[in-house]
Amino acid sequence: MPSSKRITPIAQRKPKAAPRNFFVKWAVRSLFLVLFLAACSWLDSIRERFYVLDPKELHQLSQDAIAAHGNNTGAIIQHIVTHLSSPTHPTQSPKKIIHFNTDSTEWVFNNAGGAMGAMYIIHASITEYLIIFGTPLGTEGHSGLHTADDYFHILTGEQWAFEPGALEMERYTPGMVHLMRRGVAKQYKMHKGCFALEYARGWIPLMLPFGYADSLSSTLDYVTLYQTTVRTGREIIKNLLIGKI
Repeated sequence: MPSSKRITPIAQRKPKAAPRNFFVKWAVRSLFLVLFLAACSWLDSIRERFYVLDPKELHQLSQDAIAAHGNNTGAIIQHIVTHLSSPTHPTQSPKKIIHFNTDSTEWVFNNAGGAMGAMYIIHASITEYLIIFGTPLGTEGHSGLHTADDYFHILTGEQWAFEPGALEMERYTPGMVHLMRRGVAKQYKMHKGCFALEYARGWIPLMLPFGYADSLSSTLDYVTLYQTTVRTGREIIKNLLIGKI
């Protein structure tokens, strides 16, 4: 019995909409990319609104701590943390606008750019971090290429640095500040017993891949990676909860 199903001639069939869908899909993706880049540009233009810490005050605080305690690194660190977390400090009174981690036992290894040391996170938020970084043994490596300005306040020991093309080294001793502008990369060397108060202001999460790369590709020290992630995340969340971006 002949089938009642009607067969549409090939010439009358509608063409597939695949090419049109392809261009629509990529047009939408391109639009989202443009909007994302525009949002990033706008946020970058207002980033200074989110900064709380003052590089000049931190420089003076570092010098005061060195003057009071000489080469006693532990006492210098305690001096700095005690001052920052004091109820009379502008960031704590009359309303707490920034959170500091006062547990100076929370040291963790840090491997980045081939250099190895240890750090203690005093503050971490989306736009700022403040840490103590150093090593009693000495280390050398690549500074990284970052989206933040980095103020390296030397507390004890000595740091050397140079940029490509420089024929003489930069030398930083206790009380001096090594300012690493964002977008600038250097080779640096911290001599035996060098510790610094490191303050970065910019987009901190974008610095994390550099901080994680050596642990993921070289040391495979996942315990340190876990500790770094938990402590950094904890401090960022604590600051977000009090409105500090």
